[in-house]
Amino acid sequence: MCGILGSNVNRDNFFDALKIIEHRGPDNIEYKRVDNFLFGHVRLAIIDLETEANQPMEFDNIVIVFNGEIYNYKELIKEFDLNCTTTSDTEVLIRLYQKFGFEFLKYLNGMFSFAIFDKTEKLIFFARDRFGKKPFYYYHKNGNFIFSSEIKSILKLLDKKPNLNLNAFSEYLSFMTPLNDTFYEGISKLKAGYGGVFRDGKIELEKYYDVDNIEITIFDEKEAISKIKETLLKSVKYRLTSDVEVASLLSGGVDSSLISAMYTKFSNKKINTFSIGYDEYKHYDELSYAKIVSKHINSNHHEISISKRDFIETIDNTLINFDEPMSDSASIPTYILSKYIHNKYIKVALSGEGSDELFLGYDYYFNVLKYSKNYSSMANHLSQNYQNLLLKKNIDFKFPYDNKNFSSTNWLSYIDLKIWIAEVLMSKLDKMSMANSLELRTPFLDYNLVELSFKIDEKIKRGNTNKYLIKKIAEKYLPREIVHRDKKGFSSPFIEWLYDEYGNEILNLFNRVNKKTNLFNSEFLKFLYNEGKKRRLKQNVWSLYIFCRWYEREYL
Repeated sequence: MCGILGSNVNRDNFFDALKIIEHRGPDNIEYKRVDNFLFGHVRLAIIDLETEANQPMEFDNIVIVFNGEIYNYKELIKEFDLNCTTTSDTEVLIRLYQKFGFEFLKYLNGMFSFAIFDKTEKLIFFARDRFGKKPFYYYHKNGNFIFSSEIKSILKLLDKKPNLNLNAFSEYLSFMTPLNDTFYEGISKLKAGYGGVFRDGKIELEKYYDVDNIEITIFDEKEAISKIKETLLKSVKYRLTSDVEVASLLSGGVDSSLISAMYTKFSNKKINTFSIGYDEYKHYDELSYAKIVSKHINSNHHEISISKRDFIETIDNTLINFDEPMSDSASIPTYILSKYIHNKYIKVALSGEGSDELFLGYDYYFNVLKYSKNYSSMANHLSQNYQNLLLKKNIDFKFPYDNKNFSSTNWLSYIDLKIWIAEVLMSKLDKMSMANSLELRTPFLDYNLVELSFKIDEKIKRGNTNKYLIKKIAEKYLPREIVHRDKKGFSSPFIEWLYDEYGNEILNLFNRVNKKTNLFNSEFLKFLYNEGKKRRLKQNVWSLYIFCRWYEREYL
């Protein structure tokens, strides 16, 4: 796991820009000049710890900088008889590119963003993984091209800070984060499942992957459960591919607990599990459930309980590492837990994200379905309404209306997969963990399991409870009190602590920023502040607070 940077502008400042993202890869920092381009890489050594696997890597007039892990790289070497001189997954990408050109992406199982410079063809080929687990930001203007794992490195290479992108701000208020653009005019992010080519000063983008045309083929519950279990076990095993120790996050919920329990089946020693709780507002705390699971699977368990002071003092760190506003309040405990794991000298951990979105874990899925008699009509109506919202915000995103195979549950999963998972959850995991030189891996988001979930008939998937099929599997691995307890989610007392700490200063901040931007009605700001005092509209207050705090840091 690493950080990448490339640029054909401001080359004298390149190393300084690369150093900014050294937290993503403190084990090695290196850059290479190729023609009029510089390619840089910071490395967190996980697979092939030898220096031969350092990047930028070059073979046969092909240079690569790569961030991520390819879990099936050993299988690909055998399957395609690749002639590799290192034992790294990085070289495998070069050899696949030589063999298949741009089409090699379809063979990869992993998380990745990379750029390949082909000296012969005079082009840069770049791509981001299927579900957006790894970021790829870029700036392109008048033949100038800069790309990076983080926006801050791009900013360092620009002559001046770009203006605030109001389209991104509008997206942020709706989705917690911008979807296509960033908060900086002229800096974009490559969408999940997309690749691109930079050649002759121009960029061409193309989608290489989607789940918009998967046929429903599984109508038997036993078959569904058997295939989910088999695929998930294989996914967990894949994500243990590493030359360093792999730990597991353990919230005490069914998803992380099942992943941790499955992990123990492949380990010949106690695994390390990690949980987080809170000193106050104990109704948010799940440490007691995590302890039950850790005892059941006999893990070497670690827990941390954070205070209001820990939370408040971490807000600025999250702003710095996101580079732009991102209003998922769970970012802060994710950052704190990642730092705690890093301080235990662990570089890799498994995490349970993805199950809720693929297997109907959220109550709102059932609330939407419950009030519609015609499920297919409801889904089409829902998707068209969502499409209209996206069009109003000038977001290039289309739903596959003509897909007759999509059930209503698949529509709901599709929306969350494309927006919530790709741009919120994965961004949170990447930025908060990599800020602490930690790689988080998500077995539920193996593309084979995602595709399998879309093949399962709606009636089977819905069952009689949230995550019905996952819980049927989990019953074989976990205590019933864990499998069938009420879902809490990874929540925290964020609004309570915010008002406890800052009180009226929250409204003062709103007003200061609004005086400069004139984005809001002042009476609305007062209304929103008072609602937050009453613990209402919590997400709205937090979103605005995070934006204002970021804006004051960046532009005032």
